[in-house]
Amino acid sequence: MPVLTDTVNIIVPCGSLGAGVRESEVAWGLAQGAHAFATDAGSTDSGAAYLAQGVSKNNRASVKRDLQILMRAQASAGIPIIIGTAGQAGGDMNVDWTSDIVIEVAEELEYSPRIALLYSELDRAQVKALNARGRIAPLAPKGPLDDSTVDKCDHIVAAMGVEPFIEALQHGADIIIAGRSTDTAVLACYPIWRGASWGAAWHAGKVGECGVQCAADPSRGSGVLLRVGADGFRVEPLSQDNRCTPHSVSAHMLYENKDPFRLVEPGGVLDVTNARYIQVDERTVEVTGSVWEQAPYTLKLEGAGAGPYQTLMLVGIQDPDVLNDVDGFHDRLLYALNRRVQRSIPADQLGEYHISLRLYGWNAVSGDTVPAGTPPPREIGVLFVATAATQELADDIARCCNPYFFHFPSVPDKELPSYGFPFSPAQVSRGQVYEFLLNHVVSTEDPLELIRIEWADARGDRRRVG
Repeated sequence: MPVLTDTVNIIVPCGSLGAGVRESEVAWGLAQGAHAFATDAGSTDSGAAYLAQGVSKNNRASVKRDLQILMRAQASAGIPIIIGTAGQAGGDMNVDWTSDIVIEVAEELEYSPRIALLYSELDRAQVKALNARGRIAPLAPKGPLDDSTVDKCDHIVAAMGVEPFIEALQHGADIIIAGRSTDTAVLACYPIWRGASWGAAWHAGKVGECGVQCAADPSRGSGVLLRVGADGFRVEPLSQDNRCTPHSVSAHMLYENKDPFRLVEPGGVLDVTNARYIQVDERTVEVTGSVWEQAPYTLKLEGAGAGPYQTLMLVGIQDPDVLNDVDGFHDRLLYALNRRVQRSIPADQLGEYHISLRLYGWNAVSGDTVPAGTPPPREIGVLFVATAATQELADDIARCCNPYFFHFPSVPDKELPSYGFPFSPAQVSRGQVYEFLLNHVVSTEDPLELIRIEWADARGDRRRVG
C-alpha cells in the first residue's frame, strides 16, 4: 500500500469550539507533525435565535477553556488556529464575542498572536441592492426574495468558502476568527493553501467537520487528525483507544447532506462517487478518488429575525382514560382550549394567535400519526404552546386555558381528573420566537467581495484591510 507523502496535517480538536478540547489529544496530534488547528464553532442546528440575537449557545467559560488549550499549544508550536462560524452563528457580534475571549487569553498567556477577523455579515441595504441586480436566487422551498422579507431580518450572513481564510493565511494570520462559513471550508482551507488536492481537502473537511463523530465510537475522545495530500487523505482519531473505519468515514457524507455522493460548496461541488475507503491500519482510513468540480461561485445567505411571542405550560398525565385514547384526547382538548380563548378574550384584542399541544411520549418529536395498534404509553407529557403578538397576550391565553389544561376529562360525565403541573405558576413566558427567513444564494465572481477582513492584536487594537 503506497503511503501518502508530503501531507498537510490538520488537528481538528473538537466538533465545535466549546464542546471540550482534550490536552492529551492536542499533544499527540502535535507529536505527529501537525501544521494547523481547525475547528468549527457553530451552525444553524440550534435554531435562529443565536443569529437573530448575536449570541452564542455555548457558555463563555467553556469556549475560553478550549481556547486556552489551543492557544498554549500554538504559542509553543507556532502553528495557526482556524475557527469558523464564530460564536455559534457567525454574525459580527458573534465574531467580536469570540475575539474578545481570544484577546483575553493572549494577554493571560503573555504572547501576541496576529489575529485575523473575517466578517461575513451583510446589512439589509446591501442585500436589497444585490437582489435588485438579480444576484440572489432562492433555495427550495423558498421563493424569490422580496424587500419586506429582508426588512424582517435582524442579522444576515453569507457562508464563506476557503478563499477568505487563504487570504488571511497569506497575510500571516496566527489565529483566524471567521464569521459564518461552511463547516467544510474551515478544515479544507489550510491544505488547499499548502497545495493539497482540492478534492481531497474538501472531502477531508467534510469527514472531519464534527471531530470524533467520524470515528467508530464517537463517545471516545473529541478530535481527529487529517493528513491531506496530492492524491487523497487519511483520517484517524486523536484518542488512541478509538478507531476510524471505512463505514464511519464514508457515512459522514450523509451528515446534513441530501446527496451522499455530491456536496455543494462555494465555487464548486465535491464529488465522491468514485472515492475508495481503505483501512490502512487498525485506527486509520485512507480515502482516494475524491474530485472537485468547479462551478459558478455562490454563497448561501442566512437571515434570522424575531417574530411573535410564546408562553408554555406543561403537564404530566397518567390518567388511563387519556392514555387509552391519546389522539382523541388531543383533538378534544385543543378544540376546547381554542373555544374558551375565543369566548374569553375579545376578538379585537386577540388578533392572530395559535395554540399547539405536543404530546411527549406519543408523537411530539415526529408529529406523525401513531400506527394503529400501538399500545398505550405509561405516561405522557403534554406541552402547551400559545403564540401571540405580545408576551402579555400569550400569557393571558395561557391563564385563560389553565383550568381546562389542568382538569379536562377525556371521558365526558366522569369525575374531573387532575394532571401534574411541575411548575407554579404554571405558565412560563418564553419570549419572542426567532425564525430563519432567508434560504437563498448570492452569486459573486470575487470570493472576497462580501467579506470584510480586520486584524487585531493582544491589546485589542484593530485595523481594516479589506
